[in-house]
Amino acid sequence: MLLRYQQSHVITVSKKHIQSLVITVIAFVIVSFVVIAMLTTAGNYSRFASTAVHDFTSTLQSELFIHVIGTENRHYLEAAPEMSTPSLSSVALELATQVNLEDPRTFLGRELPGFEVFDDTIVVAGEGTDLTTMSIESSPPPDAFIDQEDDKGEQKEVRPSLSHEDALVHIVHTHNREAFHPYSGGENYATEQNIVEVGKEIGRHLDEAGIPVDVNEDDIHGMLIDRGLHFSRSYDVSRDVVVDAKNKNDNLEFFIDVHRDSQPHDITTATINGEAWQERFLLGTDHPDYERNKALATELHYRLEDEYPGLSRGVLERGGAGTNGVFNQDLSPNAMLIEMGGIDNTFDELNRSAEAFATIVETYIYEQLEEEEGE
Repeated sequence: MLLRYQQSHVITVSKKHIQSLVITVIAFVIVSFVVIAMLTTAGNYSRFASTAVHDFTSTLQSELFIHVIGTENRHYLEAAPEMSTPSLSSVALELATQVNLEDPRTFLGRELPGFEVFDDTIVVAGEGTDLTTMSIESSPPPDAFIDQEDDKGEQKEVRPSLSHEDALVHIVHTHNREAFHPYSGGENYATEQNIVEVGKEIGRHLDEAGIPVDVNEDDIHGMLIDRGLHFSRSYDVSRDVVVDAKNKNDNLEFFIDVHRDSQPHDITTATINGEAWQERFLLGTDHPDYERNKALATELHYRLEDEYPGLSRGVLERGGAGTNGVFNQDLSPNAMLIEMGGIDNTFDELNRSAEAFATIVETYIYEQLEEEEGE
C-alpha cells in the first residue's frame, strides 16, 4: 500500500507588514484624491501664472505676507508694530480649511445661504461699524419688473436737471429707484422720491460751490426692463451711462455713484450736534487698480471724521463671487460709491449728509486742482 503524505504550508504575515500595507493603501487613496482635485480645479491655468497664485493666497491673512517680507526687510515690521506674528498652526489651518479663527464668518459662511452678504471687509471702521452692521443691499421684489412694465406707457413728470457740458463731477444712480420707507409706503423701490433726490442735493451744493457737475437722472431700472436684463446687470447698464458721459466730456474727473443702505434707522443714523445723519463708502476689489480708489475713499472718510465726527460709517471692501465686485470704479481712480443713509431715513437727514459730503468733496477737488496748477 502506497501512503501519500500531504504537507501543509502555513504563511505567516507579521503585524507590521499588515500595518504598512494598510498605510500604503490609504496613502494611495489620498494621493489619488489630491491629484484628481488638482486636475479638476486647475481651470484654464496652463502654467504657474500670477492669477493662480492670487487665487491661492487671497484667503490668507495679510499680516502673514507682511511678516514674510519683514524677515528680509525689518522696516515693514516697524511700520506695523501692533501686528502679532501669525502662528504656524493657524496658517496651516487656514490653508487647509479656509477657516480663520479670528473671523467667525468663516466657520459657517459657505454653508448658510445668503451669508455672503456679510463677506465685506472693513477697511476703515466708522463709529458703530462691526460685522453686525455691514451694508445690505435690498433687491427689488419679484413683481417689480412686471409692475413697472405695465406703467411704461405712462407720462412722467419732467423735472429740471443739473448738467454742465464742461462738468468736472459726474453723479450717477445705478439703483435709481432705491426708495425710503417714510415716503414709499414701506416699499423698497419707487419711481419718485428716491435716491436720485439725494444725488441731486449733492450736485446742487457742488454747483453752488463753483464746481461744474453733471447729475445723471436716467431711469436705469427702466433701462433694465427695456433690455430684458436681470437686476444683477444694473452696473452693466450704469457703466454704459458713465462711459457715454466720459466720451462726451473729457473734463470729467470725479465719478460718484449714490446709493442707500437697507439697514434700519438705528444703524444708518448718527446724532451729531443734535441732528441725525450718516453715510458710508463701498469699494469694489475685483479690478487691478482698486487701491487707488481705496486711497480716495479712505481720505474722504478721515476728512469727514475731522469735520463731522461719527458721520461716516467707514469704508468697506466688497468682491469675489456673488457680487459685482467692481462697481465701475475701474473707469477712474476718482470713482467712488457712497451710501447715503438707509431705508428708514428722512430727506431732512439725508440732505444734511449730502451737504456735508459735498463740502468735503468740494474742498478735496479744489486742493487737487491747485496742485495740478502748481505743477
